[in-house]
Amino acid sequence: MELMSFTPLYMERVWGGRGLELKLGRTLPGGKMIGESWELVDREDEQSVVAVGTHKGKTIRELLEKHAVDILGPGGEGSRPFPILIKWLDCQERLSLQVHPPAGIAPLLGGEPKTENWYIADCDEDASLIVGLKQGVTREQFTQALKDNKVAACVHRFPVKAGDSILVESGRVHAIDAGNLILEIQQNSDTTYRVCDWGRVGLDGAPRQLHVEQSLQSIDFEDYEPRPLKSVPGAQTLAVCGEFRIRKFKLKPEDDALELPAGKGARLIHAVEGRVTDKLSGTKLAKGSNYLQPYVTGASLRAEEPATLLITDKF
Repeated sequence: MELMSFTPLYMERVWGGRGLELKLGRTLPGGKMIGESWELVDREDEQSVVAVGTHKGKTIRELLEKHAVDILGPGGEGSRPFPILIKWLDCQERLSLQVHPPAGIAPLLGGEPKTENWYIADCDEDASLIVGLKQGVTREQFTQALKDNKVAACVHRFPVKAGDSILVESGRVHAIDAGNLILEIQQNSDTTYRVCDWGRVGLDGAPRQLHVEQSLQSIDFEDYEPRPLKSVPGAQTLAVCGEFRIRKFKLKPEDDALELPAGKGARLIHAVEGRVTDKLSGTKLAKGSNYLQPYVTGASLRAEEPATLLITDKF
């Protein structure tokens, strides 16, 4: 098998814009505010389709049903959804304050747990994130602040720069502020409970649905003031959790190729800066691209210019 890329699925969002055109060179649907590009998804309502190569036109579901072991490795089950969902997020306005239910609570609420990682690929000079609670805020204080429309005073807001990364585990209250271009690597789930939406209306002009009771049951009220990981030279582990591992590699043309041998587990390769070439297949990975590396497929990645790659595995 070969490295596989998929045709993006573009999602209109009230907080989106046209930034993926400028920053990633994408061709977007006309006249729409695109907030999300789903790069790889295996869900009943959305399916990624292979963009080029031997398996062009096949869905990720079709591939797994026929080639689960080749893609995932020994023990791979074609009947189970691909465990990771990848998105690019173009956040022109602040997103809603939200939370994803922890695994122990999600079934009781009829939802799915969702742990995700945000990598800041680009951002405005004054960009920020909201993640976790301010030190000492209690459930009672938070609940009263919601009633008084003062919840912004309870949550932890901090500045970010390109190259920052933060793990948002299930139960961690969060919002993305305006001016962020983010690569989101997440557990395959689409359950989000909105705590508040800052008084905004949706694309249809009506207020968007809130999920206050579900949110209060899901929020970790001992999660105080987490900090993002800052970029460092060389290789860096960005996230290790039960759902995935993410590592970051900075490559230069004079460096040895980054070797990703076959038989070591499936991987996802995310090009977040620059351009690299796989010496084994000739595949070129440009900024913004995401590739699935099957278990049976090796890769040897050399930078054509200074480049940054994220590698997701152990899912």
